[in-house]
Order: sequence, then C-alpha cells, then structure tokens
Amino acid sequence: MSLLEMRGIKKAFNGISVLNSVDLTVERGEVHALLGENGAGKSTLMNILTGVYSSDAGTVNFDGQDLTGLSIRDTEAAGIAFVHQELSLFNDLKAYENIYLGKELVNRFGTLQRRQMADTAAELFARLGVDIDPYAEVSELKTSQKQLLEIAKALFFDAKLLILDEPTTALNNEEVEHLFQIVRKLKEKDTAFVFISHKMPEIFELCDSYTVLRNGSFVTSGKIADTTPAHVTGHMVGSELRQGDVYVAREVGDIVLSLKDFSGPGFAHINLELHRGEVVGFTGLQGCGSSELMQCMFGATSPTSGTIEVNGKRLSGGSIHEAMRSGIAMLASNRKENSLLPDLSLLENMYVSEHVLSACHFNIKHAEEEQKFANYRESLGIKCNSSEDLITSLSGGNQQKVFVARWLDTDAQVLLFDNPTQGIDVGAKAEIYRLILALAEQGKTIVINTLEIPEIRQVADACYVFYEGSIIKTLPHQEIEEHTVMLYSTNSLAAEVTGSNKIKWQEEH
Repeated sequence: MSLLEMRGIKKAFNGISVLNSVDLTVERGEVHALLGENGAGKSTLMNILTGVYSSDAGTVNFDGQDLTGLSIRDTEAAGIAFVHQELSLFNDLKAYENIYLGKELVNRFGTLQRRQMADTAAELFARLGVDIDPYAEVSELKTSQKQLLEIAKALFFDAKLLILDEPTTALNNEEVEHLFQIVRKLKEKDTAFVFISHKMPEIFELCDSYTVLRNGSFVTSGKIADTTPAHVTGHMVGSELRQGDVYVAREVGDIVLSLKDFSGPGFAHINLELHRGEVVGFTGLQGCGSSELMQCMFGATSPTSGTIEVNGKRLSGGSIHEAMRSGIAMLASNRKENSLLPDLSLLENMYVSEHVLSACHFNIKHAEEEQKFANYRESLGIKCNSSEDLITSLSGGNQQKVFVARWLDTDAQVLLFDNPTQGIDVGAKAEIYRLILALAEQGKTIVINTLEIPEIRQVADACYVFYEGSIIKTLPHQEIEEHTVMLYSTNSLAAEVTGSNKIKWQEEH
C-alpha cells in the first residue's frame, strides 16, 4: 500500500477553481517531485495535505489512515511535516528551543528540562551529520544551517513524510550536496519526501518519481528514470500557442547603461549593456537574482564589486538619490508595500519623487503640478475623477499608471519595472504593455522583471534568463517562448542523470 494517496482533490476560492480533481501518490522511502509553474496549484495541494485548507472534494489517505478534513495538529501527529521555503524558526530562541517549541520537556514540578532537551537535540544533529550547536541562537546560524534545523525539527517527532518547498534556494553547491546526502540517508529508513523545485538538475539527481500540475489540474506522473528534463518541462508549460503579441520592433540608440562584472547581494558577475529606446526582460525562478540586481542598479542595495555607468558616468552605487539624479527610476514589486502612499492624493503620489530631487525648492506650485498631472492623465490613460482623490480609490492598473507618472515626472531615462502587472486584470495588463512600448518609442530604456514569459514576449527586444544569480542565457525576441525560457531558468540543459537512473539527456531541438 502506498504511503500517501490523494484522490480527486478539488478546491475553489471565492468560486474560482484552483484545484480540479488532482491525484497524488507517494510511496514509502521515495523522493517524489511535485512540479508545475507558479500558480499551478502545488502549494494549495500541500496545504490541503497538511490541514491548512480543507478540500471541497476528494480523499486523503496517509499510512492507512483517512486524513480528509483533519487539522494541522492532526496531520503532524500522523507524521507529515512541511518545511516551507519561508522558514518558520524563531531567531531569538536557541536551536534546541526551536526543536522543542510547543513540546517542551518538563519535570513533575513544571520546570523545563533544558539540559535534557539540548543533549537530545545534539544527538539528533550528530545522527544527521548537521553541524549545529544546540545552544546557538538561530539568528547566529547560516541560512543552510537554518534549513537543516527545520528538517531536524520535523524529523525529531518521527515524520514519515517531509514536504520540502524549494529547499535549495538559498544554499550553495556544497550545502545542497550535504542536504541531498541527508535525504538519501533518510530514504534508507523509509522516510518519504515531496520535493517541490523548478531546478531540473536537482530533480533528476535526487528524485525517484514525479507529478506535474498545470493550471490546477493533474497532467501526468511517472518515474524520473523514464523521462527527460525536456519532456517534463513540456508538460509543465503545455503546448498552447500564445496569441496577441503587441510587440513592435524599433531602432535603438546609443548605450545608456552598462554593467561590468557587477556583483551584489543575490547576484554575481553581471555584464550588460542597455541602449536608448530598448526594452529588455529579466526572468528566472523566484530568487534567481534578477530582482536583486534591479534593486542594486537603483541603489537600494550596495554592489560588492564591478561597475555601473549611466551615459558614460560611473556611479558609486548604494545610493537611491544618486541613481535618481542619474536618470534611473524603479517601479518596485508589491506596489502596496513599496509604492503606495495611501493617505495621499493622486497628485501627491505623482509628484513625491520629483520633489525629493528638487528639495531645494521650498514651495510646491500647485497649479503647475495640476497641469502636469492632467498631461500624464491624458497620455497614460489614467482613469480617475479628480487629482485630489486618494490613491486607494483607483484600481491596481490605474495605480500603476500613477506610479509610472511619478517616475516620468523625474525625467528618468532608464525605467526598471519589477513585476509591473502584479495583481492587475488582463485589460489593464494590455494597457501597461502598450504604455511600455510607447515609452520605448520616446527613447526611454526599460527593463521589465517578471516570471510571466508571455508578458516579456509582448514587449521585450531581448530576454535575459537568470539562474542562481547569473545570466545563463540571452534570447532575442523571436526566441522568447515559455518552453525555451523554462529550459534555461531551470538549468535543464545542464541536467545529466547519473547513478541508478542511467539516463543522459540530450537537447531535443
């Protein structure tokens, strides 16, 4: 009998289906890859398994026990542990205290048995080959040690199935190999794993079986030994044709911005030249380094090496004000946290950046600002009643247009757009695409960072694919399509299966 059998799982939120009759089977002592693009339904399925959500239909059987409709505590007691990508450790507690959190050992007087808990934790670390001092505060641990502490915490209470969600995102190659050694050691003791990852080399090195979801539906499953990275990637993205490109080729001008051996937090050795009137796309997996590169280009973080030049002038880096004075603007991701000034009007949200640059002007000329807003309102198609309305009164798409106006108001020549269509509807997305192309026609240089490949194809002259902090491939517009980008963003072209799988993958196109 299989360790886990999920059958016909359905789930909808507010009437919108996110899982449609999904099946998942995991055997004892295997590593099972759960694959799919962002939004495919992987996290929702695992949250149903662990009791975070209840399913609308379907059954969950684990180790012979019906888990349908049980709580988080019930599923933990049954032996299922979820090690999230966003770690759930408490930094101000010691390592052993995190292990025993909520399950502390006490004597008959209610006193904590600290020495016993620390010694037992140390024995567990030793068995796993984990180099962690049980008395160390978690804030002092490296990211890799925190990841292994999370796994140790799950195993300490006899988890039979561990769900690992993108566990290698913050690990280097040596740390990844150490994690894999621990997984293999636990497999020998019949511990099973659900491994969620987009990195094909890791999947084909570690996993035994796979299941692919797409758009909330089950697509296929099978043995890793019987497939290739190219086939798996094809199942993930499908073969649907993407219609309706608004892209128009245009002549580009001189070099406006150049990066030479540019390194910083989350990325390394970036060499890049951007031209006047050019639109380029950055993409890759979550945490691939493209967003971090944008932030460093804008001065929100400091580079560790290399140079950045704008119009031939070298910037010192690490200063947003310097970047703004040099003509760089950034529309940050998550506008609610990083762009929105909710208590201010549309007019005030528009002119705030320009007045940071012209702080020596003590008076704001209201009539002039009103005229500029009226001009941007017309040229950008901002739908609103009055410039005095609060920014929160607008839809997401119109808010984004106000924030674009904010940066155009600074006369910025290089526009960095990080996930610019996040949380806005299809119609508003199309307007943003047309706006980007219109700005490029006016000579603006635009970088758009997004995980949505069709979005890049709509607007970009070229696409830079990132993998683990580096640009792994540059694709011209005609080669930007989901399957190709996914092959590079998961590093599938470097995947070579060895050992028991006995497969060598060769590029199929």
